[in-house]
This record gives sequence, structure tokens and C-alpha cells, in this order.
Amino acid sequence: MLARETTPSAIVRYLDQYVVGQDEAKKILAVAVYSHYRKIATFANDQGAIVKSNVLLVGPSGTGKTLLCDTLSRMLGVPFVTADATSLAQTKYVNEEIEAALLRLLDRADGNVEKAQHGIIFIDEIDKLKATGGESRAISGESVQHALLKIMEGSSVKLRDDRYLDTSNILFICGGAFVGLENIMSRTHGFGFIATSSDDNRNILDRLNKRVKPTDLFEFGLIPEFTGRLPVVATLHSLTRAMLVSIMSVPKNSIYRQYIEIFRGEGVELSIEQRVFEQIAEIAIEYKTGARSLRGIFEELITPILYVVPDRPEICKVEIHSLFEDARFFRRK
Repeated sequence: MLARETTPSAIVRYLDQYVVGQDEAKKILAVAVYSHYRKIATFANDQGAIVKSNVLLVGPSGTGKTLLCDTLSRMLGVPFVTADATSLAQTKYVNEEIEAALLRLLDRADGNVEKAQHGIIFIDEIDKLKATGGESRAISGESVQHALLKIMEGSSVKLRDDRYLDTSNILFICGGAFVGLENIMSRTHGFGFIATSSDDNRNILDRLNKRVKPTDLFEFGLIPEFTGRLPVVATLHSLTRAMLVSIMSVPKNSIYRQYIEIFRGEGVELSIEQRVFEQIAEIAIEYKTGARSLRGIFEELITPILYVVPDRPEICKVEIHSLFEDARFFRRK
């Protein structure tokens, strides 16, 4: 399943090309994915030997949870789909929605059942599944958690076309903002009762204190059985201004690099000053949506320019010095 050179550090190096920051989360996810597929290869002929370590990604909206999972799947060459926990909680036919996600995974695998059974499913907004007062149990978040338990652990699911898909080797990654979880952690964390000496590694104790504990998730609203299916937890942090600037220009597939190539195809050089990215980042911070709003703001900047450039073959270069100034056009000599 994994090439020998695909080590956790190699996975992180690949992620670094496309995802800015979140170094600790990348390491945790890389080790989890490496272990998952190594277990499959090692115990392929020993049914029931694999105990899956599904992953929970905790972090604000727009910090890169979906991007990390999508990038991982591309590196590994496995099919990948996303599902929305909010949608699952809003339907009375949860099992049909789950089956639909599995069918999408099969479609991504070009109908190859074996390939689909080694794919990745990302379930976003999992924090929305906590039951609240006044909900009927039939559509409560808690009932959706129970419905997800079986497929996350591993079961054979009969699809509409009478084929079966075994979820035992599918890696499930769940994500959510978990607003308020930090308040729970501040009350419950602290390993002060552990006797320590000067030889003990304080860094390890600090890591234990920062780690999201199962009891924190119980108090937040996830049921113990569901939390138990997500033993690996990685925390993603809010994006800084500098990180937002880098996201637009540094990754191999950044939006700036994409438009450089589009303009190059028109025989035009595109140059955008660093200050422009900083201005866009400032607006994105005001929107409080992480990296999600960067593309929209950037597209608004580029749209009027790209509208005229293809019709003006005399233009050889476009320079943008500020988000609040008109672009400068240079003609061929």
C-alpha cells in the first residue's frame, strides 16, 4: 500500500508543499496514516487483527482540515470523499446518507471495490453532532454518532446495486471547530498530581496538558463510544496574518502561481507586490473565516484585469501594487 520511501517525514515534506503551517498536526496525521496503511499491509491475511486508529482534527474553520486530508489522499493515490455531519444530523434517513458517501467513494475509485475499501472519508463539522435539548432522538446528533459507529469501526455495507463495501480498512478522519472546548480543557487539565523530579522531561508533561483528552470530548457532547473510535487527535491553530499571506503565494498550487500561469498563457507577465497579499490577509482576518475567503478576495482583484488582457495583445506585463489602486499595464516595445 505504501512505498518504502513513504515514511512519516516524507509525508510531512509533501504536505509542506501544499499546506502552510500546522506543523504538529501534520506530524500526527502523517504517523496515523503511515501506521494505518502499514497495518493493512502487515496483517492483510489476518482477519480481525487490525484495530483502526481513526483521526479527529480539532481547529477553527478555514485552518486547513479538508485540505490536509485531500492532499494526503492525492499523495497516497487513494480515493477521498468528504461528508458533512450537519447534513447527516438534519435528515431522518441517516443510513441512506452514509451509504451515499460510500457510493461517492466507490465512484472516486472508478467502481473498483478493493480500491474504495482502502480510501479516506473526511466527516466535517463533527462537533455539531452533540445532542441538544428539545431534539427528537430520531434526528439528534447523538443518534447520528451511533449510526456512524459501526462503519467507522468496520462493517460490510450493502449498497443499492447489491454490492458490498467493507469499511474495515477505510480511514475515517473527522473534523470540527469545537468552539468552547478550550474552556473545558482549561478547567480539566493539569498533571500537577504527578510527582516529578529534575530528571523528568517537562516537555512531555506539557504535551500531555495540551492534548485533548477523551473526557474533554465527553463533556463537550460526544458519546464515549464515538470518541473511542477517534483515538488520534490533532489540533490545528488559527491562521496568522503571515500564514494567510503565504497561503496565497507559497504552495505549489497557490492561487497566485495559478494565475501567473494563466497570464503566461496569454503572453503576459503578472507581478503582484507583497503588500497586496498583506491587504487581502487583513480583510480575511476581519471576515473571521480563516483561509476560506482568500480566494474570493483575490478573484475580485484579478477579474477586471483578466477581462481585458486577452483582448489586448499589446500588453506584455501587469503590475499590481495595492488592492486599492488600479493595476498598471505595460505595452510591448
